[in-house]
Parts: sequence; C-alpha cells; structure tokens
Amino acid sequence: MERRLVRATHAVRRLSLALDNYETIKNDIAALDSYYGSKTWRQDFADDEAGLLPEGLKRGVLSEDGIWNLLTNYRELQTRITRLKK
Repeated sequence: MERRLVRATHAVRRLSLALDNYETIKNDIAALDSYYGSKTWRQDFADDEAGLLPEGLKRGVLSEDGIWNLLTNYRELQTRITRLKK
C-alpha cells in the first residue's frame, strides 16, 4: 500500500502540473487553429515559398503537418479527458 501511495502521489503531482500547462496554452491552441488555413497563413506560406521571409526564421507554423498534428493531438487529448470524467 505504501508503494501505491507514493506512486499515486507522484502521478497526481505530475498530472496537476501538466493540467496547469494545458490551461496556459489553450489560448495558443485557439489562435493556431484560427491561423491554420486562414488567408494570413496562406499568405505567409506563399511568402515563404517565394523566399520573402528571413533565412533564419523558424517555420514550424508554415509546415502543414506541424499545426495539423498539434491540433489533432490536442483534440485526441480533449477526448481522453472527457472520457476520464465519466
């Protein structure tokens, strides 16, 4: 029982920290969801393709898979959280 208490205590702490982080990025996720596929994203993508963006600029948001994968994983996580509530 002691091992179970220690394991559960650590898991609850880690989950609490993870949920704190989850709450702080919800607005970021919403902004990325709105941006992905928008006119602004398409223009940024076209500018990158045309070589108009600075060479050293990070382009993760312009890789179609980057945002898509994040949003898909986020939705799957939301589904898991909802199932756990039941």
